[in-house]
Parts: sequence; structure tokens; C-alpha cells
Amino acid sequence: MKAEIICVGTEILMGNIVNTNAAYIAEGLAGLGISCFYQSVVGDNDSRLREIFDEASERADIIILSGGLGPTEDDLTKETVARAMDRELVLDERAWEEIQVYFEKRHLKLTDNNKKQAYVPDGAKVLYNKNGTAPGIILESGKVTAILLPGPPGELIPMWDRQVVPYLRELSGEVFYSETVKVCGMGESLVETELKDLIDAQINPTIATYAKIGEVHIRVTAGASGKKEAKKLVKPVTAEIKKRFGARVFTTDENVTLEESVISLLKEKGFTLSTAESLTGGMLAGRIINVPGASEVINTGFITYSDKSKRKLLGVKKSTFWKYGAVSAKCAKRMAKGCASAAGADAAVSLTGVAGPGGGTDKKPVGLTYIGVCVKGRIRVKKYLFSGNRMKIRESAVAAALTLLRKCLLEDEL
Repeated sequence: MKAEIICVGTEILMGNIVNTNAAYIAEGLAGLGISCFYQSVVGDNDSRLREIFDEASERADIIILSGGLGPTEDDLTKETVARAMDRELVLDERAWEEIQVYFEKRHLKLTDNNKKQAYVPDGAKVLYNKNGTAPGIILESGKVTAILLPGPPGELIPMWDRQVVPYLRELSGEVFYSETVKVCGMGESLVETELKDLIDAQINPTIATYAKIGEVHIRVTAGASGKKEAKKLVKPVTAEIKKRFGARVFTTDENVTLEESVISLLKEKGFTLSTAESLTGGMLAGRIINVPGASEVINTGFITYSDKSKRKLLGVKKSTFWKYGAVSAKCAKRMAKGCASAAGADAAVSLTGVAGPGGGTDKKPVGLTYIGVCVKGRIRVKKYLFSGNRMKIRESAVAAALTLLRKCLLEDEL
């Protein structure tokens, strides 16, 4: 079974918004074992949308469209697809009633054009929207099935998860089972190289790698007549992947994040954690605190952006700045040690670097970062050189800090 994704919206083409919907849908299709060979973005234009829809109809069994279901004149996805599939639009009374209730509850004025959203192609399966006003639509023909979803991710994602995924599972006639092996501290190209023989030989199950900042996720998916059979196909492959990457595997649970795995390690050891951040300005502490139950392990965080604050709060000596500078291994080491001491923590992490876009030199270019980790008095410092814009560099530093902290915690067990 083949699917194709069409995202509709001039604002996507203009770069005003990032097209996260395509990524979410594509990942979902992969988990269902449905092939997706093409993705398109088209503006709010009837003729161009019709052209790309007709092309997709020749290539795919399922066409998934997002966006263009709003109340204004330039929202024309539903109308264009209905004409392409030779269907008339009819009023769905339940959809219209739910739109009215939505406006009443929020004390918003209901305008005439809002009723446009309650019209659906004749014979369509309607996906009622609990998070907005535009219902989704599934329209089947003998040749192709079109699935129309609202553009806002807050509406699309729950509709996809709760209504579209069950429909696609039933449509495929197969049961698909997936497991995700998450690896930290390695790039996607290196991970793929390590798995090349498995990837080249894949048929069922399939192996797909997904690059994240500081992580690579390896999804193994198998299709079979039942979940038990599919699981049997997946298990030996994930076991082999775990064997190859060893301690770099931080979880095989799709829902577990890197920071959650670190928090779990700290809890197992009964350790407390503190952070000292210059480059990242609290981003590391914020990511850790996003984990429920983080208060059991993290007690203090320092944002020491200036040299003065590093001296006053962390005890970094003036001579360290004179000899080595704030962006140095020596400074990161003293920050980590001072952080653990000041907070009375078992473990501490420090970050210092050049986030850019200015401030870099030949000796200390933009992206240069030093991360220090102190665990029970043992200190390790590592040098990094990240690329990208200011935010990308800072996000990469946070991911690297979590990876290095995890590594040091694991080494503490040896």
C-alpha cells in the first residue's frame, strides 16, 4: 500500500511556518508499514492543487492532505478534492452543530462563512474535530482514498492518532508492530554505516533511521497477520541493534526521552543533580525539569552568564579567566566542581561556549563548547565544536551534556 502527502498552504511555501505536519504524518505511515514515496507542498490555488492531486492519484492508493479546510475563500482543499473525485458538497448537520457549540462556549461571534466548514463531500466519512472547527474527511473511491485533515497541528495530531490511524490499520489488512531503539552520542551517518548490512538485507521487518539533535532513533517495523507474529519478527532485529550499539542505547521505548533516561539513572543511584549554565542559559535545566518527578533529583540550577557570576556563585578563580578564558576546559572543570560544591549535589554539569553569531575568533570559533561533568568528585571535561545558528548550537550543547552526564553516571557503576 502506497500513500502520498500533500500539504496545502501558501504560508508554508513562503516559509512563514514550518511544515511539521508532513514529518508527523510520514513517521506515522512508516510505523504502519505504509510506503510514502512522495510529499508535496502547494499553495492555496485551485488549479495547482488539482494538478498535484491528479498526479498523486496515479501513484498512490491513499492521498493525505493537510490544510485548506478553513472558513475563508482561499481554503479550497475540500472543494478541489470533491470536484476531482466527482462528489457534491452536502451539509453535515452534526458538524454544523458542533461548530456552533464551539463558538458559543468561547463567546465568539459566528459568521456566515463558518458554515462552509460543515459542508463535506457526499458519501464521505466525517472525522469530527474535538479541538477546532474544521472536521476531517475520508473520501473513498474505487481507485484512491483521500484523507483531508485540518492544518493546525493541535487539531491534526489528535485527529490523526485517534481516528486516522485506526482506519488505516483496518484498511491495510495487516497488523504492524514497531520498536524504536534510541541511540545517543552518534550521528545518523555513523549509525547507518554500522547497520548497513541489516538495512541492505531488510524486507520484513524494515529498518529506518531518524536523526534528532544529539540522538538517532532506529525504528524496526514488521507486518504480519497478528501482533504476536509481527513482534516475533521485530525482536531479534532490535536485539542485534542493541548488541551493536551497547551503552549508547538509552531506551527502546518510543515514549522515553534522553532526559528521562538520565533522571532514571540518577534515581536508581539516589543521586542529586545541579547544573551550571553559561552558553545555554537554563535550557539544560529546563529540559530536565520537563520530566515528571525531576524534583526528586535536581535541587539547584545556576545561570552564570557573566564571568563575575561564575566567580561569585561557582568559585571560578580570576586567574582561570586570565590564563584560559571563560570558554575553556579549565573554566568548565571549575564550574562543574563549584556547582556540585555550592549545591551540595552528587552530580553537576557545566556548559560554557560561543553561541554566536558574533564573538568567535580563529582560536575560539562560534560553536566551540566545553562541557564538564562532576560525579562524586570525579570530573570529566569534553570539547565540542557545534555548527548551525545560535539556537541549534545551544540545543546541540544541551543534548551533548545529557549524553556526557549519562556516560559518566554509567561509568560510575564500573
